[in-house]
Amino acid sequence: MKTSNQIRQDFFEFFRQKEHAITPSAPVVPKEDPTLLFTNAGMNQFKSIFLGDEPGYKQDGKQWQRAANTQRCIRVSGKHNDLEEVGHDTYHHTLFEMLGNWSFGDYFKKEAIEWAWELLVDKWGLEPDRLYATVFAGDEEDGLPVDEESIELWKSVTSINPNHILKFDKKDNFWEMGDTGPCGPCSEVHVDLRTDEERKKVDGATLVNADDPRVMEIWNLVFIQFNRSSDGSLSLLPDKHVDTGMGFERICAVIQGKSSNYDSDVFTPLLKHISKLSKEEYGKNLEKDIAMRVIADHIRAVSFGIADGASPSNDGRGYVIRRILRRAIRYGWDKLNLRKPFMFELVETLSKQFDNVFPELRAQLQYVQNVVKSEEESFIRTLGQGIELFNDMAKGKSEISGDDAFKLHDTYGFPIDLTNLMARERGLKVDEAGFQERMQEQKERARKAGKFAVDHSDKDEWVFVHGKDESDLFNTEFLGYDEIESESKIIAYRKAKESYHIILDKTPFYAESGGQVADTGSIIQNDEKIAIANVQKIDGKHVHFTESVFEHVEAPVLAHVDSETRKLTEKHHSATHLLHAALREVLGNHVAQKGSLVNDEKLRFDFSHFKAVSSDELSQIEAIVNQKIQEDIHLDEKRDVPFDEAKQSGATMLFGEKYGDTVRIITFDKEFSSELCGGTHVNSTGKLGYFRIVSESSVAAGIRRIEAVTGEAALAVVNEERTILEKVKELAGSKVNPAEFIEGLLQQKKNLEKELATIKEQQSAQALDTLISNAKVLDSGIKLIAGEVSGANMNTLKQLGYDSLNRVAENAITILGSSDSEAGKVYLVATVTEDLLKSTSLKAGSIVGKLAKLVGGGGGGQPNLATAGGRFPEKLPEVFSEIETILKSEM
Repeated sequence: MKTSNQIRQDFFEFFRQKEHAITPSAPVVPKEDPTLLFTNAGMNQFKSIFLGDEPGYKQDGKQWQRAANTQRCIRVSGKHNDLEEVGHDTYHHTLFEMLGNWSFGDYFKKEAIEWAWELLVDKWGLEPDRLYATVFAGDEEDGLPVDEESIELWKSVTSINPNHILKFDKKDNFWEMGDTGPCGPCSEVHVDLRTDEERKKVDGATLVNADDPRVMEIWNLVFIQFNRSSDGSLSLLPDKHVDTGMGFERICAVIQGKSSNYDSDVFTPLLKHISKLSKEEYGKNLEKDIAMRVIADHIRAVSFGIADGASPSNDGRGYVIRRILRRAIRYGWDKLNLRKPFMFELVETLSKQFDNVFPELRAQLQYVQNVVKSEEESFIRTLGQGIELFNDMAKGKSEISGDDAFKLHDTYGFPIDLTNLMARERGLKVDEAGFQERMQEQKERARKAGKFAVDHSDKDEWVFVHGKDESDLFNTEFLGYDEIESESKIIAYRKAKESYHIILDKTPFYAESGGQVADTGSIIQNDEKIAIANVQKIDGKHVHFTESVFEHVEAPVLAHVDSETRKLTEKHHSATHLLHAALREVLGNHVAQKGSLVNDEKLRFDFSHFKAVSSDELSQIEAIVNQKIQEDIHLDEKRDVPFDEAKQSGATMLFGEKYGDTVRIITFDKEFSSELCGGTHVNSTGKLGYFRIVSESSVAAGIRRIEAVTGEAALAVVNEERTILEKVKELAGSKVNPAEFIEGLLQQKKNLEKELATIKEQQSAQALDTLISNAKVLDSGIKLIAGEVSGANMNTLKQLGYDSLNRVAENAITILGSSDSEAGKVYLVATVTEDLLKSTSLKAGSIVGKLAKLVGGGGGGQPNLATAGGRFPEKLPEVFSEIETILKSEM
């Protein structure tokens, strides 16, 4: 039986022999495409080629019109990619590999169909009688006929049963990149995995595209031949392309004769490890099997998401990764009794599986493990309490309220889809509208892994001056490493929405990339000067942004970079390299760059590290950088170095970065700092003058951020600190150590706060005494102890609730409240004595929940004591006026 690694290698070798470039996978976190949340298809990295912005794929010094690879993808939304289905069935996944082959204006339908059949049947031995091919049935609205060409090709270049060629409409067999842009019909290959007996009873053709997991799509061949305009009309593209995608996990299961993707060797190593950790055997219990499948699937998406730059956080991609990880943790806790961090232990097993195809994970193993473990520890601290609270909230209800869902989210870190999952398991609904209301101004966390947003409005609006056609738009010569001024010609320009775009034949202007901001300056023609406000690399073009263009665009221009801004930016970029090296020296080699910003004012450097950098460590790092500045190390710059040679040299590279065939190496002492970099730098470290760290903070789980300055900006920080220190010395007196003076003040403040807290506790206790003394006896004979306790926080109120239960142990209900007008908060506590719990239907949680709604809040807890919060302090009096009415409704 072929292993998954052999199957993948078969695919590579097959298309290598068909003269395809075998390209590396792009990261699952798109680096240059803000329209995508995650890489969700193999063609994403070739988008600019399909849009006509690049002529082909460049690799090994050659331009390729054919390519093939395996692309790791993440999908958590859209048709057939619902996160809630993962683990419950055997073929949905959050992360999957997509095997694909592409033609960029080269071969078309004949070769794509012929080669697909050759690989599936002749190479891999799939039974022809089990295969079906679907083709586009045409569309009257678009004026498109049936794709007869594909039908005839399936009949002529393959041995498929003609009765297995099926027509389907636009929904299933017409692919579009977005609302506008390249599109075309597709032909899908489906396989029937049912037994021979089942196949005799029901024709497989009736089950194609019918959501039957035993008759499923394995390969989609897309024929890109049209362009969809903004008015909805279609026109033929000048070049025709092929874009195919085959689910790796599915084809492995098919070839290995498995009915479930999870039974193939893609997943068995992970499932065995999970079984070992949980001491549960996979395949013995459906509920536990689902949990194991969820965990095995989710660790893949989480690990590669983190390795490619999406650490768990509260928004965007990071929030998706956090949701997926927490969903898996909850399954482990609830179904497999895994009450300690365990997901991080699976990362090494996963990294070994993918060592030869996706080495990025192995290279960042410790970092990914630390991030996962840290996130697990954080969530597990509140998970048990959250589950208990959910169980209380669910008792006797058909729906989890929006208030309760928000409390689970806000206090215990439960994403709404986790609450939904737990509710669904109990047959309950969740008031999501109410939950979203409570979220208010928090950032939208919806899933956005959909289609491309492609703007073609200005695609053909370039006005060529010294350029002849689109190919000239890609040929700007960059002189900025050596010059800040150049005599240039305008190749082309166009009017954009709020500016003009200009392309020059050569330019000293650096286009924003690698964290370094773009140069600014001007282009000059005679006495006329036009400001360059921004410079961007747009689909391979070096585009200068201006507010206008010259009247005589054909005349030469002088391109001039603002030298002072450039010099300051260069200082901060070179300082970033020194900082990176110093971080690795002090903290360890696990440190890797995760983001940066370099401009004329400061540098910002994000890096992988699993805890805060201590003051002593920051001092060491700063000292190392300043030592290198004092050594005045000269820049060693190497250009056009073959990538493999640069890799062997040991120069630092960024994970997930897309490098060309040749690269540039920036070195400041080969024993200290050597990095692949396209930015501009000082010619010696002494130019930096001085380096000062101004802050260190957390960005996301496992990612820290340092901000720093150099030169005059660094001296300004030192002078400001000196001024502050002198002021403290003045206040402390000349004979007192300033640090000891401040420590004394802080200790004095701490002592006073303790005294104040003691006084408040005494006052609160006295308030409770008064309320107990003035307890009201209701018509039912129950004592009601109720009233406001001024200045009490939630902890104090809760303690008073316990005190009340101890002092009045029978036939009593206590309702206490307090408010904080400045913070806009209300605190409530309710208690019910044990005898009333047995003899009546009264429950503290239900009582306080209804009272909380009066102040715009919610809450819950145990039957004998429960707490709640609210947002409207001015409505606290209503709580006490409505208590008796609510108690009657509860009895």
